[in-house]
Amino acid sequence: MKSLILPPLSVLYGAVMRTRQSLYRRGTFHSTKLDRPVISVGNITTGGTGKTPLVGWVTRTLAAEGKRVCILTRGYGRDNPDRRVVVSDGHTVLATPAEAGDEPFLLATNLLGSAVVISSADRVTASQEAIKEFGVDCFVLDDGFQHLRVKRDLNILTIDATNPWGGGHLLPYGRLREPRSGVSRADCIVITRCDQANNIDALREEILRLNTKAPIFQSRMKIVHVVPLRSFETGRPPKSPHAAFCAVGNPRSFFNQVPNEVVLEKAFPDHHRYSQNEIDSLIEDAKNAGAHSLITTAKDAVKLQSISFSLPCYVLEIEPQIENEPDLVQLILNSVKE
Repeated sequence: MKSLILPPLSVLYGAVMRTRQSLYRRGTFHSTKLDRPVISVGNITTGGTGKTPLVGWVTRTLAAEGKRVCILTRGYGRDNPDRRVVVSDGHTVLATPAEAGDEPFLLATNLLGSAVVISSADRVTASQEAIKEFGVDCFVLDDGFQHLRVKRDLNILTIDATNPWGGGHLLPYGRLREPRSGVSRADCIVITRCDQANNIDALREEILRLNTKAPIFQSRMKIVHVVPLRSFETGRPPKSPHAAFCAVGNPRSFFNQVPNEVVLEKAFPDHHRYSQNEIDSLIEDAKNAGAHSLITTAKDAVKLQSISFSLPCYVLEIEPQIENEPDLVQLILNSVKE
């Protein structure tokens, strides 16, 4: 029954998306130009494209040039989605993961000293307040590809090489947020996880048919550190075999990156909040499988600080490694020139 219901809903969803985009093109709906340059990083499918690490990379690139950066994000999965939350003022993290959303909290933690982070559904108003309160001089719009209300000076689209089109169908039957033709709006395209796929040349050709003007960059996720979740475990190297678990949009990509032997893999829904009972059950399964430690993602780690573990738990920290990086850096810096 589910498979019979979802395709018609996808057709309806596609019609709504096309109508919305048409209304913006005609000027019936208006895009607002913020008072500072805007770089948007987004995707065309739901979750798991490597967008958040790229947002961090773009922000560090701008901060290294002396820019006062503010990340504007919706903050998916937070307790009160209608509330504006200053997650970080650039020096201190001011909100919890539940208040901010897990990805904004992770960005705020990783980018202390480099960026203000604000979770808000109304990113236009949030930008005005960020300029007034923090004196920011450029914005990074997180998950902004479909957020047509805000004009951008550089529109970066991430496409996951391991699942570029979300099964080929629009939501809710597939994972496409809009028809593939939306790729034409991108000013720049970053193909992520190229090291985990074999179809890169064919994917590049398909992207070029959809957008003949945007430069295409290829990237991979590089392991930076494997660190203990708890400070008292510092100095203990991860002991394999591992039990790997996560709540991310593309769990297979994470599992493929875990170093050494993995005897158990457990994927929870994206943005899932863990309970003590779930972790206790996971640890029991891990021990039964012969695991000596657990390993998870940095995005998951921010939601595990109040959970007790009877096995050591480690965190895999990654960052994007981009081919022709100087060209992308120059593109970013050119977009924020006054």
